[in-house]
Amino acid sequence: MKYQIKRANELTDKEIEHILQLWDISVWNTMKPSYFRTFFKDSEFHLLLDLHSEILAVIRLNFNFMLEISGQQYGFAEAVGLVSGHRKKGYGALLVQYFKGNVTQRNMETIGFCNADLRPFYEKCNIEILYDKAKAIKENEDSEWINSEDDDILIFNISQKEKEQLSILSTQNNAYLITKE
Repeated sequence: MKYQIKRANELTDKEIEHILQLWDISVWNTMKPSYFRTFFKDSEFHLLLDLHSEILAVIRLNFNFMLEISGQQYGFAEAVGLVSGHRKKGYGALLVQYFKGNVTQRNMETIGFCNADLRPFYEKCNIEILYDKAKAIKENEDSEWINSEDDDILIFNISQKEKEQLSILSTQNNAYLITKE
């Protein structure tokens, strides 16, 4: 097995098709490789490959992610889209370990999110979880602030100061997702 990182413009058409198949998001299923590269231009893709360079697992690192907490803006790299092509083989867990090591080595402020049903997976991977804090993140949808659909915030690598800011999120102390153009 091999761990590899590629920017969107470095992925082959075949790799893009495979990633879209693994993600299986209906609105993206017909996405053409050229549009994919533009759409995910602010991302890099962390891949676990087999000996034939076939993708076993993928996680996307989104660099276009900013939260406003108490009037202060915090830029994070967002880990999103983790999926393994084969369940219960350990590929996803192995990729998470490579990924965490990589963002830690590069000292990248990196968080992710999950629903409560995925807690056991991330606990097994020794990823620190801020339980029930993601619901305090508001996203702007059609000019209305709505709660995030996720339950938890995953800590891959952030400073103690930023961890404290995320730890105090609540229904009375929300964070707001700031979208950059």
